[in-house]
Amino acid sequence: MTDAGRPNHRFEDIRRIAVLRGGGIGDLLSILPALEALDAAYPDAEQVLMTTPLLASLLEGRPGPVDRLVVVPVFPDAKAPDGRGWREHEETMEVIEKLRADGVDLGLQLHGGGRNSNRFVNALEARHTVGCATPDAEPLERMLPHLYYQREASRWLEVVELAGAPAVVTEPRVETIAADAEAARPWILDGARGLVVVHAGATDPRRRWPAERFAAVAAELAADGWQVLVVGDPSERELGDGIAEKAVQLAGNLPGNPEALISSAAGRTSVNGLVGLLAAANLVVANDSGPRHLAQALGTPTASVYWVGNLINAGPQGRRLHRVQIAWRPDCPVCGADGTNPFGRHCDHSVSWVDSVPAEAVLADARDLLAGH
Repeated sequence: MTDAGRPNHRFEDIRRIAVLRGGGIGDLLSILPALEALDAAYPDAEQVLMTTPLLASLLEGRPGPVDRLVVVPVFPDAKAPDGRGWREHEETMEVIEKLRADGVDLGLQLHGGGRNSNRFVNALEARHTVGCATPDAEPLERMLPHLYYQREASRWLEVVELAGAPAVVTEPRVETIAADAEAARPWILDGARGLVVVHAGATDPRRRWPAERFAAVAAELAADGWQVLVVGDPSERELGDGIAEKAVQLAGNLPGNPEALISSAAGRTSVNGLVGLLAAANLVVANDSGPRHLAQALGTPTASVYWVGNLINAGPQGRRLHRVQIAWRPDCPVCGADGTNPFGRHCDHSVSWVDSVPAEAVLADARDLLAGH
């Protein structure tokens, strides 16, 4: 039984709120409106975010509702390199015990369906607990049923509303700091019309648009006079460099000297550098990925490629600044496994499900968004 239909009154005497959220950059961004709602509802409470080293580095020193960042060494849905889960991992249990000793008045699970994470939040022994729950998850005091197809930012706003924290904003937003611009500055060329950032990676290979199409769009935008810079994390360095090299080759066949405007910073920037470049860009061209979501949260226009199912959960709402080209394929192109049922049969084929989107469509979106700059 859940409290989803009951009055969402605020809890009394809340001095410390602990929120659990791991995953990637996009996962973190999806909870930011919920964190702002909690901050508005409980302005005197300390808000503690239990998260990963990467996500902590993104928020460190940045304005926002989080008062304290706590890195969780092993998340409840993962294992340490030696195979230990969070309950067998001493450093992780020390984090839980320290928070438990400090005293948590409200523990929130904003991480997923709760099959693993609700137990983690309950281990904090908070006075009150709120979160999402699948039918097989350990119960919390107030719960929202976790139904897969829902926009993630809206999901977490519904969860915190159960704690008496109505929405104050509905879209994630991230503020820049001086370190962002400073780290990005060496990568920005003088003399170009402006900057276009390209990100071709995605955690799930099914969401990756073919690299050669990113290169084709990059070459054309460079020919239009834009600096084109490919970004990515260290695991995407080869991908990013390859796209830049192919784009340079293609640009060599176009009028002017556009190849000089194309380069790759993939695997070479800090988190601050990535934020600074995304904030400085006139446009970001990307898959459904963390950098694309971060660009949107920074207020930068985006032209992106989405698989239709992911568009429901993680797509931008507006189209004035954010254009999407949609791949409508419902099943694996290799074996036919149904991709629309998140609890159905899955396959291990690491192939693109979005390769039906032509380069011309994304290029048209990019040029439309860049018009007037």
